[in-house]
Amino acid sequence: MQEIFNKYVDYLRVERNASPYTVRNYTDALLKFFDYVKNKNIASLRDVNKQTLRGYLSYLMEEGFAKSSIARRLSAIRSFYRYLMREQLLEVSPAETTVSPRLDKRLPSFLTQVEVKRLIEAPDLATPQGQRDRALIEMLYASGLRVSELVSTDVKKLNLTTNEIRVWGKGSKERVVLIGQPAANALTEYIGNGRVTLLNGKTNDALFVNKYGERLPARRVQKILDKYGRVIGKKVHPHMLRHTFATHLLDGGADLKVVQELLGHADLSSTQIYTHVTQNRARQIYLSAHPLAGKKNDEKE
Repeated sequence: MQEIFNKYVDYLRVERNASPYTVRNYTDALLKFFDYVKNKNIASLRDVNKQTLRGYLSYLMEEGFAKSSIARRLSAIRSFYRYLMREQLLEVSPAETTVSPRLDKRLPSFLTQVEVKRLIEAPDLATPQGQRDRALIEMLYASGLRVSELVSTDVKKLNLTTNEIRVWGKGSKERVVLIGQPAANALTEYIGNGRVTLLNGKTNDALFVNKYGERLPARRVQKILDKYGRVIGKKVHPHMLRHTFATHLLDGGADLKVVQELLGHADLSSTQIYTHVTQNRARQIYLSAHPLAGKKNDEKE
């Protein structure tokens, strides 16, 4: 069993080009499922059936796990069983027809243009960390990058002549993202001054570095945004700026396919959630602006 599991993990890394984040999450989900199976005195994965999986999902719900978390665990189990079928170790997957819990549809949270402006202006440009943080916030908002893409970006991938950045996204796919002139200006200032000070003579290819001259980790980016979010009275996280990027583009009239390409979404359905945000905003504007939209017309003809 351990040998099969190890081969599956290698398959995820090598053949599926799964990110370390995906490998870690799938591994964790499967190990927890194996523990459940073992506690049920099920000796082999061949003996796992639909009833076993339904019992596992019910157990997770009783333990208070979020529906999204349960769905991710089931996705990992499905992937593993597909691998077993691919290797002809099983003929049928009990997970293939097991239905995930229906997820609650939540619209992505985003900042207004005023809030973004205040967030960008929050860092102290008199310090190297402040210059870095301004460039970081500008870049997240201007490009819609995932935080993993941001922290993995090297200086050589940045072209400030054309205002383009080459990034590696999900599935090890490279794409070109664009940034505006304000972000380019902030990056130029940071690279020429703040970054040099933070490196303190060290050599590092990373675009964003910490006070030790090392590549800035993703968890530190979250802390940076937490800090400036408190300044503007908002709970800010990296993905919120990605949501804000997409929402403001669509509000400005951008084509959905273009936004999909800029975000690096493989499926257009992942991008379409932002149309609900913009439609909701359009409805609010309509109801507040149209003289007869927000109230009944009681006037008699």
